[in-house]
Amino acid sequence: MLAAANVIAPRCACEWETVPFQLAWAAVTLLYVTRARGLAVLVTMSLVTAGELAWTAMNEQPGPEQLSELPLMVGLFVAVVWIGARRQARADALRQRIEREREFLRDASHQLRTPITIARGHAELLRAASPTSELAEDADVLVHELDRLGRLSERLLLLAAAETPGFLWLEPVELEQLVVETARRWSAAADRRWAIDVGVEGVVVADRERLATALDALVENAVKFTDRGDTILITGGGKDQHAVLGVEDTGAGIADPDLTRVFERFARGAGGRKPGTGLGLSIVRAIVEAHGGSVAVASAAGHGTRFRLELPRFTPFDRAAVDDGPMTNGRAASEAAAA
Repeated sequence: MLAAANVIAPRCACEWETVPFQLAWAAVTLLYVTRARGLAVLVTMSLVTAGELAWTAMNEQPGPEQLSELPLMVGLFVAVVWIGARRQARADALRQRIEREREFLRDASHQLRTPITIARGHAELLRAASPTSELAEDADVLVHELDRLGRLSERLLLLAAAETPGFLWLEPVELEQLVVETARRWSAAADRRWAIDVGVEGVVVADRERLATALDALVENAVKFTDRGDTILITGGGKDQHAVLGVEDTGAGIADPDLTRVFERFARGAGGRKPGTGLGLSIVRAIVEAHGGSVAVASAAGHGTRFRLELPRFTPFDRAAVDDGPMTNGRAASEAAAA
């Protein structure tokens, strides 16, 4: 269509006109940038324009200023294509570099798991056979550091796998049961004031293990930045067909400069004084985004922190049907688990 317009429009003009050519070349520039088959149109337009320009030069004898307009349009198009090709090449190189980094993390994590397991086993044997308390303490340090290295390897492997097919195993997950189980596990491990609040009971289609890992990472972060007597609240609910999970604490909070980077890999807040790998919150974001959800944080230094997860595919319980039927709702499940 553009080639036909390039031929017909000048014929309809009363005198030499290059505006139709210019409009046609502007259109083909957009077509070349936005469509994969723009190259065929480019070749067609170039041939038609060259033929029309040659015929006009031989029959109408236009001035040099008129003949120069179309070559200038072609040159402008070539410049646009060259710039676009360079940008595309940089984007491709960046994607390849990211993929190489992801493959490196995945391969390195796999390769580290076996030697770490073997070294830990030998360290435990050394600790059990140590003839003196000093040697036993040294072996304890070795086992502890190998455990940290093992956790780092597992988290790097999880991050590397987060964007690969098959990362999630989706199934119905009762929201309240997940919240109650998370609070039960952590309340025995950390001396804090624990609380749960499930506003809307229901089922979210998610990967139970991955979602539990994300909640554990948030709770671990809350424990890390709170002290004895501080409160940690784990919440669950639903809003507009989205499950909403949250972890709130009354601890040290996060300073404003750190809020923008808390989900980055190896990010360390509070001057890096707290122990950890700096991967926990990046794992939370990777898991939530793999589900098609989002994660947000609100905090202020000295006033605690609140993390909020939103996940799609949430179905609230029909309270009337549940109350008249057997004990299948989230509250009944949590009471049965508690018993």
